[in-house]
Amino acid sequence: MNENQLMILRQEDLVNNPTARVPVCLCLDVSGSMDGAPIRELNEGIRHFYEAIQADETALFAAEISVVTFGGYNEAVCIEDFANIDRQSVPVVRAGGLTPLGEGVELALNLLERRKQEYKDKGVDYYQPWLVLMTDGAPNGDADVLRDAIQQTISLVKEEKLTVFPIGIGPEADMSMLGKFSPTRQPLRLQGLNFKEFFAWLSSSVSRTSMSTPGEKVKLDVDGMQGWAEL
Repeated sequence: MNENQLMILRQEDLVNNPTARVPVCLCLDVSGSMDGAPIRELNEGIRHFYEAIQADETALFAAEISVVTFGGYNEAVCIEDFANIDRQSVPVVRAGGLTPLGEGVELALNLLERRKQEYKDKGVDYYQPWLVLMTDGAPNGDADVLRDAIQQTISLVKEEKLTVFPIGIGPEADMSMLGKFSPTRQPLRLQGLNFKEFFAWLSSSVSRTSMSTPGEKVKLDVDGMQGWAEL
């Protein structure tokens, strides 16, 4: 299916399914240091996330998932654009290359802004978008792109137009850098390779949000974080 066909399907979905949307972008580090067990566990976690959303009737119609990876030779790639997951296949990511974190966030924010505009054009309500940012190291992409991505993210968070979940993977994750993307929420480090536990918590959070009213503040399950985060 080409890009134009996908765009038509995405637009048709907004007409046929007017349910208020929860747009969630997974912005994932797939640099070479993620090779081996980390990338296997990440793929297992993503699969669990998709299955959990699929099994929840409310979240199934409300959640829209996009997956952006950053790695390779300073590349950021959208491997799944925003859509209900019944229109997607569970993505499989592969590790290799560098850590262009700024490029990844820049692409994720652009995709979020485009989808928000599509919601508005079709009169579909939506919840505050989520950006899940996961990395196991320090960024080594373009410094100007990184600076601009940080500034844009901070601006959206302060304007209450974006919720960011910054997650560090492993002992080498640059938690200070992750903190720069999140002026209101402390970055958390994953316990070991507990990706599955994290994505179970994330799917539950999406479900709780989808049962609320757009604009309503939904309290996060802080206790549930104990199963995957170093608190």
